[in-house]
Amino acid sequence: MTLRTTAGPAVADRPPGPRWPGRQPSGNGRRVRSDGPAGYFFLSPWILGMLALTLGPMLASLYLSFTDYNLFRAPRWVGLDNYVTMFGDPRLRQSVVVTMTYVVVSVPLKLAVALAVAMLLDRPRRSQGFYRSAFYAPSLIGASVSIAITWRALFSDDAIVDRVLTALGFPSGGWVGDPSRALMILVLLAVWQFGAPMVIFLAGLKQIPRELYEAAECDGAGPWRRFFSITLPTLSPVIFFNLLMETIAAFQAFTSAFVVSSGNGLGGPAGSTLFYTLYLYERGFQDFRMGYASAMAWVLLIAFLVLVVQSSDVLQYVWGKLLGRRKIAPLLSPSRLQVVDGRFQLVSDDPSHVDSWLMRYSMRLVAEDGRRFRLKGVKVSMQ
Repeated sequence: MTLRTTAGPAVADRPPGPRWPGRQPSGNGRRVRSDGPAGYFFLSPWILGMLALTLGPMLASLYLSFTDYNLFRAPRWVGLDNYVTMFGDPRLRQSVVVTMTYVVVSVPLKLAVALAVAMLLDRPRRSQGFYRSAFYAPSLIGASVSIAITWRALFSDDAIVDRVLTALGFPSGGWVGDPSRALMILVLLAVWQFGAPMVIFLAGLKQIPRELYEAAECDGAGPWRRFFSITLPTLSPVIFFNLLMETIAAFQAFTSAFVVSSGNGLGGPAGSTLFYTLYLYERGFQDFRMGYASAMAWVLLIAFLVLVVQSSDVLQYVWGKLLGRRKIAPLLSPSRLQVVDGRFQLVSDDPSHVDSWLMRYSMRLVAEDGRRFRLKGVKVSMQ
C-alpha cells in the first residue's frame, strides 16, 4: 500500500546532518573516549534511589496485596481475596464516585482558567515577568498543609467567605460542614493552583506563528473564530499533555481533602470528601489492613496505565469531533517518508496505517535522509 500526499513541493528547512550521532574522531584521527562510564557513575545515586525507594517498595506492595497483613504479624497469603472484597465494599464505591466527580469538575475548570490567563499574559505588557511569577506562585505552595488549613479557615462557619456572601445577600452558613458544598472547597483550591499548566500553555502559545493570526484577520476572522480555528487546533498536543498530567494529579489528591475533612471525620462530612487516596490511607494506617490498602494502590496504578494507554485514541477522537477533523494521522514512521518528483510519498505495508489522523494545520516531518520538511494543508490519498 502506498499513501501519497497532495502537498506542494518539498522544501528542506535545513541541510541534512549525521544520521547516527556518536563518537566523533578527534583532530589527530583518534576516537574520543566514551563518556558512558562517567555518565552511569553520576546516575548511580538516582539508580540506587529508584531501586531502594521506588521499585523495591512497589514489588513489596504487590506481594502484600495478595496477603492479609496488619503490621503486627507476618503476612498470610490469601490470594485474590483483597481484590474480590473491593468489589463489594460500599465505602470504596463512594470514594470512587467522589474522586471521579472531583476530577471531572476540577480538571476542565483548572485548564480553562490556565489557558485564559496564559492568553492574557501572552500579550506584551509592562511587568510581564512579575505577573507570570505571581500567577505561578500558587502552584508552588497550593499543595502544602498550611494552605489547606488556611482554605479550611476561609470557608468555615462565620468565616470571611461566609460573611462576604451574607453581606451580598447570599447567606451560606459555612461550606466545610455542608455535605453538598464541601467538595467545592477542594475544587476551588485545585483551580487556584493553575500556575503549572498556565506556564506550559504560555510556552505553546509562543510557538504559534503570528502570520496565521494576521492572515485570519485579513480574511475577516474575529477573535472567537481565530481562537477555535487557530489557537485550539495548534495547541491540541499541549492541551492533551496538560489534560493527562492534571487528571493523574487529581486522582492522587490527598493533602487538601485530609486537612479540610479532619474536623468532620476522615472524608467528612457524610463522606462528601472521601477521595480514593483518603480511603486507602484509612484502610492502611487506621484500620491497619495493609494488604487491602496495597490492593487498592495497585488498582489505582492499573487505572493510571489504562488512562495513559487509551487516552490518546479517545481524546483524539473527541478532539477531532469537536474541531471537525477527519480521522487519519500519526502519519506512519518518519523513516517511511520519501520524496519522489518533488512530492512526498509515504509507503506502508500495514493497512492499519490508513486509520490515522491528518491535522489540517502546519505539520513537520523528517525524511529518511534526515532532512526536515514542513507541510501545510496536507491531504492524503490511498493508492
